[in-house]
Amino acid sequence: MDFSEVVRSAIEAIKINKLRSALTALGVIIGVAAIILLISISAGLQKYISGQFEKLGTNSIFILPGKFRPGPQGGPPRAVNKLTFKIAERIEKQKNEAIIDVSPFVEIDVTVSYKNKSKITTLAGVKPTYFVLSDIGAQTGRTFTDRENQVEAKMAVVGQTIAKDLYQQENPVGKVILISKKSYRVLGVLEPQGRAGGIDIDNQVLIPLNSARKLTGTDQVNSILVRTSSAETIPQAKERVEKILKQSLSEDEFSILTQEQLLSSILQIIGVLTVALGGIAAISLIVGGVGISNIMLVSVTERTREIGLRKALGARPRDILSQFLTEAVILSFLGGAIGVLIGYLGSLVLSNFLQTFVPFWAVALGLGFSTVVGVIFGVAPALRAARLQPVEALRHE
Repeated sequence: MDFSEVVRSAIEAIKINKLRSALTALGVIIGVAAIILLISISAGLQKYISGQFEKLGTNSIFILPGKFRPGPQGGPPRAVNKLTFKIAERIEKQKNEAIIDVSPFVEIDVTVSYKNKSKITTLAGVKPTYFVLSDIGAQTGRTFTDRENQVEAKMAVVGQTIAKDLYQQENPVGKVILISKKSYRVLGVLEPQGRAGGIDIDNQVLIPLNSARKLTGTDQVNSILVRTSSAETIPQAKERVEKILKQSLSEDEFSILTQEQLLSSILQIIGVLTVALGGIAAISLIVGGVGISNIMLVSVTERTREIGLRKALGARPRDILSQFLTEAVILSFLGGAIGVLIGYLGSLVLSNFLQTFVPFWAVALGLGFSTVVGVIFGVAPALRAARLQPVEALRHE
């Protein structure tokens, strides 16, 4: 029996019991679809984060509170934040020729309101250079200037979500927004940024850094971005910054990371989470494989007389083995293909709410996994069919 005949016979056997075959493949469909969706969300998040870091350029180093330990056993810094505006100002004053800009960041959750509407959002205090470095501009209105930052102007730039939820049909530019019950004037509305990993990037309000310092009433900053004159001068700038920080902090109270180090660590953490969640989704594949094994065993029992007749007419054990194994693989592969399609369509739906991306290797992985499941769980039923003795099979009722 040639391979094409084996495949044709397997497909005919699957067609005879369409409903049973569909229900059997359901576990594989769910498992593959879940894996594709998880990978698409993870890949979209990684693509977004990589794009944001690329905008900052390669000549950047980041100062974070606590000791950052990259690697599988590491993770985000865990320590009391002792980074302050005074430290940032000291770096600015004592910088060498390798450092061209020092930008502290303040970020807190606040309640903003306009008239009778209010919303919890993220407030970021930034220098005006942030808009240039991040390649983010105002869709309407404008962003704040260095002068407005120096005089602690009560001005704000809002994201698209804030503009839509608070002002609805009104133009926010020129109107007042209450931030923690304090009045600020809206200068502009940012260009749409979309979503990443379920986080709404447009749900934010940006105010001048010095205004944020006054609003929070604290000297603490979340992080400090140091821009160097070039990528080649990063080691020189890093050495200088570390020396300044050690004047007031211990080695466990700060971390200095290059863009590549920070990006690599973040992507590694996302990768570990994706693998963990993907492993949970893969349980459905195992369940689907068990279902395929069970249904093939039932099929062997139902077709015992057919197997005996074929053997009596000269079919070899390997012919019977290949036929039943092919049925299991085709059934599992079809489930995987449907799962890939559902996962891809699901990622298109999710792209309306967050950034998703389905890489080609994810499709290959889904189809490959489903095929392997078919082989592994189809072997036992196929061997059972191949080992049936013709006389006993013909006697079976």
